[in-house]
Amino acid sequence: MNIAFICTEKLPVPPVLGGAIQIYIDNILPILSKEHHITVFTVLKGGLPEHEEVGNVTFIRVKGRTKSEYIKEVENNISCIHEKLDLIHVFNRPRWVRQLSRVAPDTYFSLSLHNEMMLPKKINPPQAKECIDKVEFITTVSKFIGNEVINMYPSAKGKVFPVYSAADINIYHPVGSKKAIENKKELLKKHNIEDHKVVICVSRLSPKKGQQIVMEAMKIVMESHPKTALVLVGSKWYGSDEIDEFTSMLHGKANELKGPVIFTGFLTPDEVPKLYNIADIFVCASQWREPLARIHYEGMAAGLPIITTNRGGNSELFEQNVNGIVLDDYDNPIAMAEKINYLLDHEDQAKAMGKKARKDAEENYTFQRVAGQLLSLFNKVKKHHNIKR
Repeated sequence: MNIAFICTEKLPVPPVLGGAIQIYIDNILPILSKEHHITVFTVLKGGLPEHEEVGNVTFIRVKGRTKSEYIKEVENNISCIHEKLDLIHVFNRPRWVRQLSRVAPDTYFSLSLHNEMMLPKKINPPQAKECIDKVEFITTVSKFIGNEVINMYPSAKGKVFPVYSAADINIYHPVGSKKAIENKKELLKKHNIEDHKVVICVSRLSPKKGQQIVMEAMKIVMESHPKTALVLVGSKWYGSDEIDEFTSMLHGKANELKGPVIFTGFLTPDEVPKLYNIADIFVCASQWREPLARIHYEGMAAGLPIITTNRGGNSELFEQNVNGIVLDDYDNPIAMAEKINYLLDHEDQAKAMGKKARKDAEENYTFQRVAGQLLSLFNKVKKHHNIKR
């Protein structure tokens, strides 16, 4: 089939500026394009060309300072080629299904949801129902997102398919491997924390991501474990090291801690995997209804013991105290500190937890599996509608 991917308007594909959806798309394209021709519509940013052919994938990058400008440019392009398209797969923007179907009335549609985009504040109920009726299927990054759609719109039942994301296990070196040991030694020396245990957080710096909770927790941890460092990987926004009030507050809090706190600033997706090897413990401190944070897959692939919060879909990947620890008391720094201290005090259990997490990443959370699930859905559309291409 000829399939169009309609990417979101904020960040480009490939993910030169980062972004969970962009990383997801970039990793599945080489697999999907073995069976289908994919035309990727994405925003023109990051120094990438307007038009690019990579194997069986065509990239069309369009300008758009705003969401409406971007989708209008995509719409104009779709109107010129819609007769050649069999399926239009829209990422995380259900309102665009209705808009694009006007210029491609005879093309089939599907939808991929990575956030709570079907809430009334995002799309009004009549439009949401129209979108659900129009699409062949809806993939969601977690059962949390999928169940929410079905609870709001029962007509979606039978069309919703949770498809968990993944990490490229080939670029994350698990704890204990030769490369991980080499990386750890190099990174500890670089940051002058060679005699420290390290807790790592990888995320945009934002109150909803919870670094303020981690900072308060580490204040407690460092009282009993003074040779512990905190590494915060990320910045306020993708591709930028701009400082806002929240990041300034975090830097101020860091100065109050007994142990070192390292802010890496923005790193490209290619730079991040190695950083996981500096760590002994991975913490995700989501305070909002997180759909299911992609960073969990990375922490698992790196073979780290993981502490996460029971927010949104985060808990779906974990069996308590087996491949991770899930905090119900998500906004309590004392509860978080207790779990960090426990892992620091029980090294064998921490290693076993990380080893199990890596095994799960290898067996269940690969992009080969993600692409396979999507191919199955695409091929059902092809078969059901007797599409020849």
